[in-house]
This record gives sequence, C-alpha cells and structure tokens, in this order.
Amino acid sequence: MAPEPNTLLDSLLDDAGMSRKGLAARVNRAGELRGKAMSYDHSSVIRWLRGQRPRGITPDLICEILSERLGRPLTPEDIGMGHSSAPQPSTPLAGFIDRSTALWRGDLQQRTDVQTAPVITGLPAVGPVWEWENPPDDSDVSRGGTPQVGMSDVELLAGARSHYEQMYRKAGGVATRGRVLLFLNRETAPLMRGAYTDTTGRELHRAIGGLVAIAGICSYDSDAQGLAQRYFHQALRMAKASGDRAFGGYVLALLVNQALYLGEYRQAVAFAEAGVRTAGHAISHALACDLYAMQAKAFSRMGDHVSAHRVMALAETAAGQIRRDEEPAETGYVQPGLLEANLADALMRLGDTSPAQQYAAEAVATQTHERGRVHRLATLADCQLRAGEAELAASTATSMLDTMQGMESRRLSDRLVRLRRTMTTLDAHATSDVVERIDDTLRIPL
Repeated sequence: MAPEPNTLLDSLLDDAGMSRKGLAARVNRAGELRGKAMSYDHSSVIRWLRGQRPRGITPDLICEILSERLGRPLTPEDIGMGHSSAPQPSTPLAGFIDRSTALWRGDLQQRTDVQTAPVITGLPAVGPVWEWENPPDDSDVSRGGTPQVGMSDVELLAGARSHYEQMYRKAGGVATRGRVLLFLNRETAPLMRGAYTDTTGRELHRAIGGLVAIAGICSYDSDAQGLAQRYFHQALRMAKASGDRAFGGYVLALLVNQALYLGEYRQAVAFAEAGVRTAGHAISHALACDLYAMQAKAFSRMGDHVSAHRVMALAETAAGQIRRDEEPAETGYVQPGLLEANLADALMRLGDTSPAQQYAAEAVATQTHERGRVHRLATLADCQLRAGEAELAASTATSMLDTMQGMESRRLSDRLVRLRRTMTTLDAHATSDVVERIDDTLRIPL
C-alpha cells in the first residue's frame, strides 16, 4: 500500500515560510555539522511530502530546523515522520486537529498526492470505526488559543453545512467541492485551533464534523475515493469528540454508501451493523431506515436473498416511525421515496424484476430534490431495461438527462455510462436517440 501523503510537513513548511529547496539545504548543513555527508535537494523533500520517511537522523534534523524557525518544539510525529504512517484515529485531539487542518490545506492547494491518495483497505480501514465504537472517550475537549470561540461561531458552521449540502444537491460535488474546501481553510480551521470550553468544544466538533462530512461527500462524488474516505474518518473522529453517537451513525452511513460503491459488500454490512449497534437508542428512525436499506443492497449483491429480505423488513418498519421534526439536520437526505428506490435496487439485483419496477415507479412519483430524482429515474430506467421495456426506459432516461442539466457529478456520469451500456446491448430503435444524447452529455468535461 502506498504511503500516506505527509500533509503535516507541508503545512509546517508553509507556516515556517520555508521552501523545499531551503529545507533540503538546511538539513544538509545540519548533517555536515554532525559529520554526516548528506545531499538532499528539493526532489528529496517532494518525496517526503509524498509520505516517504527518510532514514537515520534526518527526521530529527528536520524537527530541529523547524522547531527553531517556528519557536516551538516538534517531534517526528508532529512532522508526520513517526514510525507508523498509518492513520491514527486514537491520536490525541490536539494532534488530530493538526492533521485535519493540514489535509484541508493540501486538498485546497490541489496537491496531487493528497487528491489521489489510495483507498485505505484492511485493518486500517476498520480501525476508525472500532475506535469510534470503543473507549476511551474524550473526557475534555476544551482548548486554549485564539480566537475565542462561542456558540455564534458554531451556528455559522451549521448554517454553512446546510448551504453546501443544498449546493451539492443542485450542482453536484465537482462544482461544490472547492467552495467547501475554501470555507474549511479560511473560516473553520482558525476556529478549530481557537479557544473554547468543553461544552462549546463538543458543539464545535459536531458542527465541523458536519462540514467535513460534506467535503467527503463532494470528494466521493468527484471520484477522489481515498480522499473522501479520509474526510469520513475525520468526521467520525469529530463525532467521537462531540459525544454525539447519532451523528457518528450518520457518518458511518456515508462509509457504508462508499463501501457499496467500492464493492466492499461485507464491509458495508459490518459498518451498518456498527452504526445501528453503537448509536443505540440515540439513532434516528430515518438513519436506521437508510442503514438497513443499504444492508439490503449489500446482501442483494452477495446473492443472499434471506438476509436481504430480513433487513428490508426492518427498513420498512423504521420508515414508518420517522418523525421529521425529531430528526437531526444531517438525515434530511432520507426523504420520502428513498427507501423505495433502495428496495427497487436490491430487488432488481435479486432478480425480482416486477416488484423492483413497482418500487422504482413509486420512488419517482414521490417529490424530492433534483439530485435524488436523477438517481431514482436511473434506478427506474435500469428496472425497465431489465424487463426489456426499451421504450419506457428511453423515456425515463430522457427525463433523467433533463433533470441533471447543470449538475457536475462523476457518480451521476457513472450511472449514465451504465445505462448506455445496457441500452446498446438491446439494439432497439427507441433507445438510439437517448444513447446519442448520453454521449453528448458525457463529452462535456467535469
């Protein structure tokens, strides 16, 4: 597995006003004073920023140089050169804050190694979920510094989260991503490093976690999957700091959705179970409905009919208990018709074409935001194509194309590609015009 990008070192270099060439020259001089012949250059520093850990005393020399420049002591862990390069979800909150803001900065600067970071797999992918579920919890999240953070700042962040969520639904993640990153770096990072009491700090981390989750959603929608996963892990750590188990369950739902996309179906099931189990009585009915429905999709893809139908029933029971005025802001995406769309997808995968088509039609007939409607139309078109109803599928696909005008989303483009692939196999006259229109849409660069 490729090493993690060293966003901490990059951020410290920026704080120190030091160039890559300047750092290399200073390390060479410091090594010479210790009788070590070193020949680092700016290319060496680039490799360090990409996650390579230099050997020997070099990390200590870098700490010494940056400590003197910044006027505070630094350790190899502080510069991203500790002995473990794997993500550390149990990192003390102060270190986590530094790592988080460094990632935001690297992403805003469009650093290739940050934006193309690989998806974390195996135990490191499960680690943040395990850490969220298990002790120890943060006993005190208060912090000293500037500026002084109050509840009005928390309310600003909550309002920004809602604003960017609406923008994402209307314009897609590709268009929204840069706006969220700018807000995280300019407005959110200073507050995260500010001074706050334990009570305010918990609300602050809850609000920042909501924003970071949106950044992850936009990264997922832009097909930066490794980066999206890191944002979701950040949001989960912030959920733990906030003490809000229900919010943590929401973040897990985002990880479940990503696992489904990546084909990690067993992981999707396990993460959904963790969300339901750990949120406990605090879980909202809307979130429980969505977690069960996504489990059904995962089981259907594994061909497990019994388990799929079991969790479908649980999802429908939870849906009947939803009271919108009792739901947190983040579960607003669980709108009427979403369950039907998910059940249609699961049933279609299980080969139950007729009920799948009925659920999909119900979902489309239910009013929702533009992005949700695009996905529902795509699911209905899939069902119609599997039933061999080319003319109906062509009409549905046309409505989908009309609705997604102005949206920039790689996930929606993926759905168009899959629709096109199925339509061309039918070789039906009814779909030929739609295929041409899909081709024209896909030619527009995102």
